[in-house]
Amino acid sequence: MKNVIFFAVMFLIGTASCTSQTVEHDGFTDLDVAAFKSKMAEPGIVLLDMRTPEETAEGMIEGAGQIDYEAATFEAEVAKLDKSKTYLLYCRSGRRSSEACEYMAKQGFKSLYNPEGRL
Repeated sequence: MKNVIFFAVMFLIGTASCTSQTVEHDGFTDLDVAAFKSKMAEPGIVLLDMRTPEETAEGMIEGAGQIDYEAATFEAEVAKLDKSKTYLLYCRSGRRSSEACEYMAKQGFKSLYNPEGRL
């Protein structure tokens, strides 16, 4: 009986690790890379790159806008955005986009997504 329970638990853990993962934060959601890319295909999505101009000069995802999270103008740029839209934010490692999501959520944005992992 112990073996059956052990294998059942291991099966559930293995199955859970293969499914799409989302993590809800206060005001935004982390999506695994596959779910994030799927969300990018939805109509009305605004994709924002939070990297510096030097980084984005190396290449950006087609159709993405850019707001430099590190720039002094970050808050002013965010203030120009429509709070009713859905935003997918990304950067190189996820730190800046996650922090940008936190900031934007505090400013009243309701639909924010951040990738867990590199795109």
